[in-house]
Amino acid sequence: MKVTIVGAGAVGASCAEYIAIKDFASEVVVLDIKEGLAEGKAMDLMQTASLNGFDTKITGVTNDYSKTADSHIAVITSGIPRKPGMTREELIGINAGIVKTVATNLIEHSPNVILMVVSNPMDTMTYLTHKITDLPKNRIIGMGGALDSARFKYRLAEALEAPISDIDGMVIGGHSDTGMVPLTAHATRNSIKVSEFLSEERLNQVAEDTKVGGATLTKLLGTSAWYAPGAAVSAMVQAIACDQKKMFPCSALLEGEYGLEDICIGVPVLLGKNGIEKIVNIELTEAEKAKMQESAEGVRKTNNLLEV
Repeated sequence: MKVTIVGAGAVGASCAEYIAIKDFASEVVVLDIKEGLAEGKAMDLMQTASLNGFDTKITGVTNDYSKTADSHIAVITSGIPRKPGMTREELIGINAGIVKTVATNLIEHSPNVILMVVSNPMDTMTYLTHKITDLPKNRIIGMGGALDSARFKYRLAEALEAPISDIDGMVIGGHSDTGMVPLTAHATRNSIKVSEFLSEERLNQVAEDTKVGGATLTKLLGTSAWYAPGAAVSAMVQAIACDQKKMFPCSALLEGEYGLEDICIGVPVLLGKNGIEKIVNIELTEAEKAKMQESAEGVRKTNNLLEV
């Protein structure tokens, strides 16, 4: 099982590290356009192999897509990261050009590849990838909801003063500060609805803190986060590589599901060896349906800025 990570920045390197440590891939190729960066990150990570107990081979290359040939899964992290005060949508012009080039080169060398898009604005970059390639919809996945859901569970555990292993919750909708739809009515602690423990006001605060989770970290760090995005990618890649049929909220191309057409937005899916094995329909409250429609309108506005 060969996995390629395009972009050797903090997010890409974190993806490579978590995938390698889980030891389900035979090789992880890290590619970057900056001379020596991917090679250096790969060498540094390989020098942890004996300490962390993994046998995955990590290879770094500078802009040589031939080294990515026959990849089963490729993760696109390349693009400029957010700076404090920036929205994900402000990255569209530069990152659209990068994603086009990267996706085209990956498919040329790995025609059967499953693509996972991380670059922001993620839902729009996922939609762009659908528009510029001939890949079936199950083989293009946007990583956003898995990360947002992890942040949601973190905030719920914080509010409940509970171990995070007790918590289950999901975020759907667009991967943006205004587009996320944390499903507070569905969230549970050991199968008991969190609304049994938290007031509506506190739950609303949890939802708002979740929605600005990325912006909060960008302000603190001075750039985008990388540990949690890398962990989210590795979990999703493993679900595909090991055919786990695990459920994650991902940005998927919708064709009528959730009342939406011709849009990529976060919904729960089952991930397995074919990529998106199934889009899972869940019953939303009227308030959640309204928020989902509002989120979709925001994603469409960003999509309209694309030149395809």
